[in-house]
Amino acid sequence: MSAVAHSAVTAHPTRSRLGWAVADSWTMTRRELAHWARQPVQVVVGLVFPVMMMLMFGYLIGGGRGVEGDFTSYLVPGMLTMTMAFGLEATMTSVTQDLGKGVIDRFRSMPMHSGAVLVGRSVADMLQSAVGLAVMIAVGYAIGWRWSGGPAAFLGAVGLLLLLRFAMLWIGIHLAMVAGKPELVQAVQILVWPVTFLSNALASPASMPEWLGAAVEWNPMSATATAVRGLFGNPGGDGDSWAAGHAELLAVAWPLALVAVFFPLAVKRFRDLSR
Repeated sequence: MSAVAHSAVTAHPTRSRLGWAVADSWTMTRRELAHWARQPVQVVVGLVFPVMMMLMFGYLIGGGRGVEGDFTSYLVPGMLTMTMAFGLEATMTSVTQDLGKGVIDRFRSMPMHSGAVLVGRSVADMLQSAVGLAVMIAVGYAIGWRWSGGPAAFLGAVGLLLLLRFAMLWIGIHLAMVAGKPELVQAVQILVWPVTFLSNALASPASMPEWLGAAVEWNPMSATATAVRGLFGNPGGDGDSWAAGHAELLAVAWPLALVAVFFPLAVKRFRDLSR
């Protein structure tokens, strides 16, 4: 916490440090949410793009390799997972834009809690991802996708999807502060897209060469997609490998491991910006 922020806290002894942190974080969250009204086109594009991909794969390409039964029931959970992973790019773009404009430097010089910027960014991104997830679920329902699990299983699947997004969020924040420029987001996209498609989101690992299928099953996205399919009661959640049989465990362990690595790295990088 800066000296100015420390003076502000000591000048108001009735408000604790935690209270200041929460208030400042909410201020930063409102700032991010205000961009939705000022940049509606960007928000709409962010919502429409994954919908277009789902419709494209469902109607134009379709017929996922190695998928038995209704491909839509297999596709929609996979696309929900991919949408959460693609959120990494949106986070990275927003953070690099703020860095390039000097917005974060100005915030750091203001009397606010040092972590409010990151908290505000993360809360706003998670809210936007929740809205995007709701839109995708609605579109999936409209094209014929159904889930057979109960409310608890449905909420569990949504929770796993948002947990994956939370992990992607901190990876995006860290990579954004390492890159520093919006132009370098394209370099990350070159890596994100192959890793995203190297999963069971669109095709069954059983249809792939044995070595490739084994690697795909251990992909964090595959774990989430398989676990979500099981909770939704959709096909494609079974398999003979250990990874397929313990998908729900991996769907929790992988994101938590990624957060454990990238959260401290992002916080440290943020603190080092002013040095």
